[in-house]
Amino acid sequence: MAGTKEIKTHIDSVRETRKITNAMYLIASTKLRRARQDLDNTRPYFEALQGEIKRIFRTAHDVDSHYFYPPEGAEGLDRGTFGCLVITADKGLAGSYNQNAIKEAMALLERHPATKLFVVGEYGRRFFTQHRVPIEHSFLYTAQNPTMARAREISALLLDGFDRGELTKIFVVYTDMESSMSFRARSTRLLPFHRTYFADTAQHEKAVTEGFEFLPDARGVLNNIMQSYVSGFIYSALIDSFCCEQNARMTAMDSANTNAENLMGELSLQYNRVRQAAITQEITEVSAGARAQRKKKER
Repeated sequence: MAGTKEIKTHIDSVRETRKITNAMYLIASTKLRRARQDLDNTRPYFEALQGEIKRIFRTAHDVDSHYFYPPEGAEGLDRGTFGCLVITADKGLAGSYNQNAIKEAMALLERHPATKLFVVGEYGRRFFTQHRVPIEHSFLYTAQNPTMARAREISALLLDGFDRGELTKIFVVYTDMESSMSFRARSTRLLPFHRTYFADTAQHEKAVTEGFEFLPDARGVLNNIMQSYVSGFIYSALIDSFCCEQNARMTAMDSANTNAENLMGELSLQYNRVRQAAITQEITEVSAGARAQRKKKER
């Protein structure tokens, strides 16, 4: 059994670890509040773009764009090279957050081996490099504090490959915060879109009774809007993933704090038992010595 000195050293070590995990919990909660505010601020912009795209389809029914599935079907789009943007964190200590996103990306690679990976986050870069999975492009800036400028840079690279025909489909693997207590990794097809994605959401809007004039034409306007829409989607995915990362880190650090408190309670109980045993042994030795002295004097 360990002595009092070893147990006390262990208690001090656990106490220092708890200070670190508690500080990480507080930092993650602060970042989460800011990220949620940024996520709420992006929704009006995103919804406005959706509304404009729906308006175009409702006023110009014959408009065509390579960003959408053709009306007659999607023959040939399931072949060719896919592009996949994988969003991970820069570090661990966030539960299963990174592993869930990587599992989604690996599942897509198994279904379609001809997939090029575009990776955001140091954790994902290390994983794919260690497992010798080719990375088409790695965005070297940090996954922390996503900005619209970074989203536009990612969007420009992906759209360039899609416009030139090098990529037939583009997927985004990110973590979606379904609620304040739950989140899950998603693999979402970003391009091309189904027309029904925008048509079905127009039920609650007012009907368009007069036509619109598009300059230079409806297709040019739609293609211009789609570039902004893709950038907005990627920006929203970056912020959503960042929120989930902080939420996962808060959960992991909270569990670590609870485990540290339980461990400290067990160590304190063990320390008291060892100390009481040592005190009892000392009292027994003193009593035995005193008894021996009395017997010696009686003789």
